Amino acid sequence: MTITITQSSIEDFKDYLINEEKASATLDKYMRDVKAFFVWVSGEKVDKRKVLEYKEHLINKFAPASVNSVLSSLNSFFDYKEWYGLKVKMLKIQKQIFAQKDKELSKSEYERLLDAAKSKNNERLYMLMQTICSSGIRVSELQYITVEAIMLRKATINCKGKMRIVILPKELCRMLAGYAKNNKIKNGPVFVTKTGKPLDRSTIWKMMKSLCKSANVSEKKVFPHNLRHLFARTYYTLQKDIVRLADILGHSSINTTRIYTMETGEIHRRQIQKLGLLRL
Repeated sequence: MTITITQSSIEDFKDYLINEEKASATLDKYMRDVKAFFVWVSGEKVDKRKVLEYKEHLINKFAPASVNSVLSSLNSFFDYKEWYGLKVKMLKIQKQIFAQKDKELSKSEYERLLDAAKSKNNERLYMLMQTICSSGIRVSELQYITVEAIMLRKATINCKGKMRIVILPKELCRMLAGYAKNNKIKNGPVFVTKTGKPLDRSTIWKMMKSLCKSANVSEKKVFPHNLRHLFARTYYTLQKDIVRLADILGHSSINTTRIYTMETGEIHRRQIQKLGLLRL
């Protein structure tokens, strides 16, 4: 099979994703990956060999998980166009048993980030980080933390056609209510820009990165999703209920939740040393 990819076919794919009600972040990622491939082929005819050549190009530039992420986008595009002969296999990645310590945000590091936000008088970021870390919501779900949700002490999340209730801690609601009142936010989302629009992922990411130096926390560990991971690990450590945790996080598969609860190798080492099965 040999085909030619056109700009119009990519735009048609975008319309398809919109009609499928894909999340904006997912849509942006798919389009970014497909457009990058379009630029790389530079108008040449595309066949399976060409796609495999691009796969090799990706392998030489990115980590295996990133390569698979791009290939997934391309395969979705090929599926849409019914170019099934161009689809390629994902890389086989060995299952990770332990979390990477250099990328795992600890509770003490989280507290230092809060202190840094407070010292910079960034109350919005101070409240935002605590909201994610104390409820376990995704950064994309912050728009559902509204004045109305605070009053009810629960947020109704509607994402990708799936609805779930997120219980908000009483103390968090008290704090957010005060924040909203001080900033004259009477209804709708609590975390907004100066123009009243919900904060986007990129802005939050940049705001958090700005705290790294003063908080003395590695930039590798500081991004919004790591606050959700910290919530998950802390909850699981206390409750040991992965099924309930999956419900709270909005996961359809417990296998996804297991990734959030992985411990570092050092923690595992200390645990097995306590078994007392060595005769010294």
